[in-house]
Amino acid sequence: MKLQQLRYLVEVARQGLNVSGAAEVLHTSQPGISKQVRLLEDELGVTVFERSGKRLTGITEPGKAVLASAERILREAENLRRVGEEYAGEDAGSLNIATTHTQARYALPAVVSRFLNRWPKVRLTLHQGSPTQIAEWALSGEADLAIATESLDQYPALITLPCHQWAHAVIAPAGHPILQEKGLSLAALAKWPLVTYDPAFSGRSRINRAFERAGLTPNVVLAAIDADVIKTYVSLGLGLGIIARMAYDPARDTGLVALDAEHLFGSNTTRLGLRRGSYLRRYEYDFIEFFAPQLTKKAVEMAMNRAQAGGGEEYQL
Repeated sequence: MKLQQLRYLVEVARQGLNVSGAAEVLHTSQPGISKQVRLLEDELGVTVFERSGKRLTGITEPGKAVLASAERILREAENLRRVGEEYAGEDAGSLNIATTHTQARYALPAVVSRFLNRWPKVRLTLHQGSPTQIAEWALSGEADLAIATESLDQYPALITLPCHQWAHAVIAPAGHPILQEKGLSLAALAKWPLVTYDPAFSGRSRINRAFERAGLTPNVVLAAIDADVIKTYVSLGLGLGIIARMAYDPARDTGLVALDAEHLFGSNTTRLGLRRGSYLRRYEYDFIEFFAPQLTKKAVEMAMNRAQAGGGEEYQL
């Protein structure tokens, strides 16, 4: 049994039983993966994948147990590599952060600057994607840490740590009639075209639920993943914008006015996610604490130990 065989096995399952997709991810050949999977099944004496001709159609019951064990073995192998890097590489290494555009653009710059000043030899990479992609990158090991508002707490294999609370704001061009309203309301917003986030991003689900509870249908004329795009189209007069409050800067966003909307849409929680059983290096603990000062090394270790012992997946502040 070889680690490479386990990697092939896990990646095939991760790619929805698509062997060619797994081969592309692992930079190898489809026949090579098929051969190694067969050899592993023969060695174990169990069939992992159900087949119809040459096509994989499902995962057998013993196969599910094999895959779970393979994932644990690969995770521990990765942890061994991290331990070696921790003590052999001293202050060098790599850190891959998966996050949304909003977090990368508005919440992380000061954190990244502080981190790189503290750990100049660490190669830091930011991967931007949807919350679902971010969670999957963390689960697959492509990302060491995941940061997002949506979705992370829906994955039991991730330990999630609440970091920050934030609220939405409504942005309007200076002189817009809604700025004369005595109090911002959902009914007032529903009268105007709206520009806001794509449904998978930045608390959009909370916005939708607020209108639904009020029995109103918002006129969303444009959805985007980027607050800067939203602000651009609001400036062009396309509609009112609903964005994360942190994305508005009066000095930079001249010609736009922001109205607080927390009373309409409530507050949102930015979470940090990491795989169960991960070994965190010193600089990873530092990055987490720079981003959320309450998440000290001790607090993170307590959350990880609790999850390892079978407790809840989310650490409560």
